[in-house]
Amino acid sequence: MTRHEEEWLNDILVAIDAIDEYLGIGGLQQGLIYDACRVRLMEIGEAVKHLEPALLEREPTVAWNQIARMRDVLVHHYHDTDFAVVEAVVNESLHHCERPSSVFVDSARAANQTDARVDLYGATSIAT
Repeated sequence: MTRHEEEWLNDILVAIDAIDEYLGIGGLQQGLIYDACRVRLMEIGEAVKHLEPALLEREPTVAWNQIARMRDVLVHHYHDTDFAVVEAVVNESLHHCERPSSVFVDSARAANQTDARVDLYGATSIAT
């Protein structure tokens, strides 16, 4: 069974909430908090990679490509990860993808509660 975009988008929202929760416990200077936030950033990047480009194009102000690329750096070049970059993403950029992801999820959920099927790209069709 493949995952649906709604699930990938929900993963983004859950990861953002988790990062906020971790930061409520302590700062990134604490090793466990830093590592936990890095893992959640990897999850966000992985989820973004599974979203259709047409969906992401609906929110061009979000740096979706950079989010996906950061995942690659965190996974494949973890030894070169710059603390300041992770800190900047967590403190300044993280929530830029939260609102669009939430809107996309809400659209998908609303579509599932009606007889009409609305895809995440804004087109409406009658359910079969």
